Amino acid sequence: MSKIGFIGTGIMGLPMAQNLQNGDHEIFVSEHYKKAPEALISAGATACPTPKAVAEAADFIITMVPDTPQVEEVLFGENGVAAGLSAGKTVIDMSSISPMATKDFAQAINELGCEYLDAPVSGGEVGAKAASLTIMVGGTEAAFEKAKPLFDLMGKNITLVGGNGDGQTCKVANQIIVALNIEAVSEALVFASKAGADPAKVREALMGGFAASKILEVHGERMIKRTFDPGFRIGLHQKDLNLALSGAKELQMSLPNTASAQQLFSTCAANGGGDWDHSAMVRALELMANHEIGGQ
Repeated sequence: MSKIGFIGTGIMGLPMAQNLQNGDHEIFVSEHYKKAPEALISAGATACPTPKAVAEAADFIITMVPDTPQVEEVLFGENGVAAGLSAGKTVIDMSSISPMATKDFAQAINELGCEYLDAPVSGGEVGAKAASLTIMVGGTEAAFEKAKPLFDLMGKNITLVGGNGDGQTCKVANQIIVALNIEAVSEALVFASKAGADPAKVREALMGGFAASKILEVHGERMIKRTFDPGFRIGLHQKDLNLALSGAKELQMSLPNTASAQQLFSTCAANGGGDWDHSAMVRALELMANHEIGGQ
């Protein structure tokens, strides 16, 4: 049994922490931002007042927060994780943040005699609950092997991609692919529906061919049934595509279709959809087509 600090128990973080707890690990949760979830506390987790207190109590400290500034604040702010670390502990950031900032964070944690892994995830709320997340890890092989039993409780496809920052780079690449697949499925279903075909039947037919994909399966159904409660919010996907586009600028390269997907997300956000599920990108295309799927 390990002592694990978990900071960030939202839509994704809570089921991830519960899966670790179900693996008979002792969980410590920070209440610096909000009260610890009763689901964890009632099952034996310990509430701590600050990230520093979490780091003092735990051997592994996992962060799962929205963006780069939040990770920096949790790690290095007043009463942050860094202030509570002692040599030999391992910090694991499972948020999706800047690869360049990640390298700086890792260096600062390493200088305290501790290991740092960037381990962003893919699979959404469904994958978090099912412990089937894809986990993309950056760090040393020794730190990865040490943390692997914890990753096994949260995910299925777990890969050490390379050094610190490479896990985050892999996640940015993942988010590019996911966004462009959502755009493709959205365009196809809006086209089919406006042409008079039943989008549900079109999706059913396409699932048996070369166009089949997890996005068509899961998000295509969301588009047809209009179930846009967030598994992964548009606002968070916008953040990830900003990382891709700013990284491309630094690398002096173009990501034209990523830019178009970002514009569609921005259209949704401008219409009050920042908190919609990212499958709701289809709504931006519906506005341009003056046609809602299923409305023929």
